[in-house]
Amino acid sequence: MAAVSTLNPPTAPVRALAAPTEVSSDELLVAVAGGDQRAFSVLYDRVSPQVLGVALRVLRDRALAEEVLQEVMVEVWRKADRFDPDRGTAPGWIATLAHRRAVDRVRSEQASRDRDDRVSRRDEMRAFDSVADEVEVELDHWQVRQALSALTVRQREAIELAYFAGHTYRDVARVLGVPEGTAKSRLHDGLLRLRAALEDLV
Repeated sequence: MAAVSTLNPPTAPVRALAAPTEVSSDELLVAVAGGDQRAFSVLYDRVSPQVLGVALRVLRDRALAEEVLQEVMVEVWRKADRFDPDRGTAPGWIATLAHRRAVDRVRSEQASRDRDDRVSRRDEMRAFDSVADEVEVELDHWQVRQALSALTVRQREAIELAYFAGHTYRDVARVLGVPEGTAKSRLHDGLLRLRAALEDLV
């Protein structure tokens, strides 16, 4: 098998099995621990459907499951010497490796999505806050009041709740009975319009 050639066997392998296709998976794994590449090739073909099945049940994504299959079989090659036939079977030991690796991948994928979500929310709030900061730093309270008449009723409600009543955008959404996205949109659009009105007053 092509994948085998990329692995590095021990420099002094134990005697290879004479006919690896005729022996049990346990014996194959013991031979793999000694660096027998033929045994590994046969074992790979024998257990890969099981490993792929375990990964698919956990990940529900074939591409990810196939990646996990390759990672698990590399781990089998490197850690075959840790297998103890007295404590279980080779298929069971390999299935445990597969399940653990698949669960780790799920956690990794979720952590990556969570990080992306946090970055997205942070960038969104930075863009929103940069407009708010301009309004608050450059223009005084009285001018803001004067410029509010340039806003729509809905924009003015949102701005007054956020900047005169001290509510967060989530509070604004709750008070107005609208989705958070709608509240944020009204605040953002209202601030842009308010800034333009304030510039006319300066």
